[in-house]
Amino acid sequence: MTRNVSGWMIGGVAAFVIIAWPPDQDRSLALKAVNWLADPTSTLPTLPGPLAPGLDDDADAVTAHDTEMAEYDRLFASSPTMRIRLRLKVAADPFNPSTERQILTALGVLTGIGVWQLGFRRSSP
Repeated sequence: MTRNVSGWMIGGVAAFVIIAWPPDQDRSLALKAVNWLADPTSTLPTLPGPLAPGLDDDADAVTAHDTEMAEYDRLFASSPTMRIRLRLKVAADPFNPSTERQILTALGVLTGIGVWQLGFRRSSP
């Protein structure tokens, strides 16, 4: 493997690890970008949570909740692309941060070892 290719490979994996690295209390930079790309203008609704206890007697609160739910359901049923966008808008990291960091560290280390070994084999007589 040439030095140029191995350098680009290590640089690409390092950039991916940096972008995908999750902070303690928030989403990774990569996931924030996915959330933003799904809804760049912040106009899509999110799935409303259940009606808060005690509000079931408040007709205005029930009507507002039902209106939000109906709009979300209407958009969700409109097209497969819209369903994907609605899901990606609120997507979270697939694992908890410590597991994700372990996976990303392993990816970086194994890529480095692999590139080093391929370069060593090619340069050996």
